[in-house]
Amino acid sequence: MLKGIRIIEVEGLGPGPFAAMTLADLGADVIVVHRKGGNATPGVPNQPILDRGKRSIALDLKDPDDRTTFLALTQTADALIEGFRPGVMEKLGLGPADLHALQPHLTYGRMTGWGQTGPLSHAAGHDLNYISLSGALWPASPAGAPPVTPATVVGDIGGGALYLVIGILAGILNARTTGKGTTVDAAIVDGSAHMMNLLMTLRQVSPGYAARGASPLDGSHWSRSYACATGGYISVQCLEPKFYALFLEKLGLLNDPDFDPARQFDPTTWPNATDRLEAIFATHDRDYWAALFLGSDACVAPVLSPDEAAAHPLNTARAIWSSPQGTLQAAPAPRFDGQSISPGPIPKRGQHDAEIRAELKT
Repeated sequence: MLKGIRIIEVEGLGPGPFAAMTLADLGADVIVVHRKGGNATPGVPNQPILDRGKRSIALDLKDPDDRTTFLALTQTADALIEGFRPGVMEKLGLGPADLHALQPHLTYGRMTGWGQTGPLSHAAGHDLNYISLSGALWPASPAGAPPVTPATVVGDIGGGALYLVIGILAGILNARTTGKGTTVDAAIVDGSAHMMNLLMTLRQVSPGYAARGASPLDGSHWSRSYACATGGYISVQCLEPKFYALFLEKLGLLNDPDFDPARQFDPTTWPNATDRLEAIFATHDRDYWAALFLGSDACVAPVLSPDEAAAHPLNTARAIWSSPQGTLQAAPAPRFDGQSISPGPIPKRGQHDAEIRAELKT
């Protein structure tokens, strides 16, 4: 879908590389500029999944010759991705103004936690900090328990990388119309707050959404996960009345006074119903419950690890998980015309140096 678009990525951590991987998955020619020296950032493998489908060149941006190569690369690009603190690229003479002077239509994508401006723009932080201040962490976990969210998913990926992808694609489209580049300020604190607007819409309907543990989504017995026998978990979220009725029917509870379908949204019934369901689900293991509800509209699913998910019939049928190069990873998304996209190979650091330099000479 993005064939003919070139993205230059300056090696970074987390959301920046994820955004570049997503663009590479969709067919863009992504060239990642790895730091010269052959060693990845501590804690990051030399061939991370996030580099799949990209080409790699190793440069030292402080070296005059390598800097010349980098500038030449940017002049062939539609967009650039960098994830340093504000001002770092400017100190290298590689900020938006510097590169727009050479490539006026360049979309300059900047990935940060706190944004390019504001009182915390130069402060350190991580995924959990950003979504704490944005309000996105607030509804996570039951009332009375410390909020916990899936690591990196809400902040780095949801509020960061994917908003950077949106910004870059919008910038490229705008440049094709106007001939003018732009600078994308993708801040995790902004994006994760923006994702809360669905919940804000629900607050317009029910005041319960304004308090943790009081809304149908995080306080009811029909929207939570339950522990099963032998340690597994099952997820339940039968929001619509017809699905809730089917859920009760599957459990033999349709005529039980503790589960009156007419009182599904009555918060006073939720605590007792939750206790009852906790006891019921603890009587069998996860796979028993998964088999009972499989294929029904009761909106129940087992909680799987990535390795377990890879073997599930849904995921095998859609080829969602695979292990190319021996590394378990999820397939590119979304799909187009119903066809899956195979992930590209993970390059070695600097693998395409000669190839890319040769292209610059032609």
